[in-house]
Amino acid sequence: MINIPKGTKDVLPSQSYKWQYIENAAREVARVFGFKEIRTPVFEHTELFLRGVGETTDVVNKEMYTFEDKGGRSITLKPEGTAGAVRLYVENGLSSTPMPVKTYYITPAFRYERPQAGRLREFHQFGIEVFGSKSAETDAEVIFAASSFLNKLNVKDVKLEINSIGCKTCRAAYNAALKAYFKPRLGEMCETCRTRFDTNPLRILDCKEEACKKISADAPAITDYLCDDCRAHFQKVKSLLSGQGVEFTVNPRIVRGLDYYTRTVFEFVSTAIGAQGTVCGGGRYDGLVASLGGPETPAVGFGAGIERLMLLMENTAVPFPEEPAPLIYIAGMDEASRNLAFSLALDLRKKGVSAEIDHMERSVKAQLKYADKLGVKYVAVIGESEMSTGELNVKNMSDGSTQTVKLQNLCSYLTKEK
Repeated sequence: MINIPKGTKDVLPSQSYKWQYIENAAREVARVFGFKEIRTPVFEHTELFLRGVGETTDVVNKEMYTFEDKGGRSITLKPEGTAGAVRLYVENGLSSTPMPVKTYYITPAFRYERPQAGRLREFHQFGIEVFGSKSAETDAEVIFAASSFLNKLNVKDVKLEINSIGCKTCRAAYNAALKAYFKPRLGEMCETCRTRFDTNPLRILDCKEEACKKISADAPAITDYLCDDCRAHFQKVKSLLSGQGVEFTVNPRIVRGLDYYTRTVFEFVSTAIGAQGTVCGGGRYDGLVASLGGPETPAVGFGAGIERLMLLMENTAVPFPEEPAPLIYIAGMDEASRNLAFSLALDLRKKGVSAEIDHMERSVKAQLKYADKLGVKYVAVIGESEMSTGELNVKNMSDGSTQTVKLQNLCSYLTKEK
């Protein structure tokens, strides 16, 4: 037997309806907020992620699935959704369309890392990206959209944490302060952080090593180094959230794991899914479009991990809707009645009614037992009498009542009763 690759997961028929429930909630939130769907390739040129995600990030340094194709080109399975969305925006000339451009996607992504609860090598994201607006209102709207998505799924055990990591102007002063703080203790830190000290000291705050986390705990806070514009922008975001009753905590240690972020960053976190506590995160990335060859374009977005959301919902007993079942099962007693059941089921399906029949040549008793396992609402058995009279006795499985229905009226009866 050939087994599934490590870090991937099958979705069985008994679980797929949960995925559909989450994806439908995502699409509905996107609709009411005015976001339009985009779809980007599963793989892109590696350079896109080197320039977009950042060469100092763990994603690029340690986690990307990169290979050379038959044409000698370096190709990477996408590790996240934003870089591809920006490439789509630039390559397809969306900068010439009315602003803002509001997009969303539901996509697989791939990272080579140690599999654990809430973290797989193939995972799926619901993401939103808004291009063209630099306003704090847009930041707040994106956060509202994320909050609405979680609320629609009845996810309760999450907390919103926000921060501002400033712009190029104030980041320079903050980086200098971080270097001054970390330099005396550099020898106590991991090799990765020692490298980050020279390339991007802000990323040290994102290190998961316990020794580095302890050292970082007393590091200067970025919020003390914001320039006037960034401080005003962050204050407006906080005011808009508070004005709508959205609870949040300012966490100056949030920097996110990717290099493209500027100003507002945020995470919805939970303690109910172990170490992988972030179920949704994002922020503003005003320089990314230009760095990938487009015009100067402000942008903001988020990504939510579907597997982590499902794990959180299961761990906190958030109810999923019941798995949908066929509305009716039509059983046949012999070849002629089975043929009629086949025709009736097809006619019902053409009219949008879910119907099921026997495909295993079971006895009527076995068919009824199978129908009960399927959870159908109605059952009808066709025999000689039903074929001669043109009428069916339709049994309601929930209360045991039976109604005689003419064959030509079966669809209208079922749609009226359901």
